[in-house]
Amino acid sequence: METIERTMASDHARCDELFTGAEDAVSDGEWEQGAARFAAFDDAIQRHFKMEEEVLFPDFEDATGTTAGPTEIMRSEHTQMRDLLYRMNAALEQRDQDDYLGYSETLLIIMQQHNAKEEQMLYPMADQVLGPDVDEVIRSMEAVS
Repeated sequence: METIERTMASDHARCDELFTGAEDAVSDGEWEQGAARFAAFDDAIQRHFKMEEEVLFPDFEDATGTTAGPTEIMRSEHTQMRDLLYRMNAALEQRDQDDYLGYSETLLIIMQQHNAKEEQMLYPMADQVLGPDVDEVIRSMEAVS
């Protein structure tokens, strides 16, 4: 049986690879490649956020009866990350390597902390409270575009 923890941790790893590819290209001054790789990363992480915000978090909140706590914190961190993504995109458009790499470093720290909280706390809790509905939740998340 697939778990939310394995499914979403795998998606984190995919996003991390795309992030690194974009950062490497920008570090090397390869602006066209950097922009393409950043766009792929941005699409992937925005989809990841939607999978959580449109499917996982509401299902988790319904099962636990609360909208406070872990999902509230994760949504707040998604907002912080979206702001950094916006700033990184602007730096890319201006070909400002220092700004891009500075925002990228900040985003990396936030993502690492965020992903650790999800993978060590939220996802295992979701697997537990959603129990027999886990497969359906995963299918719904995978259907998000």
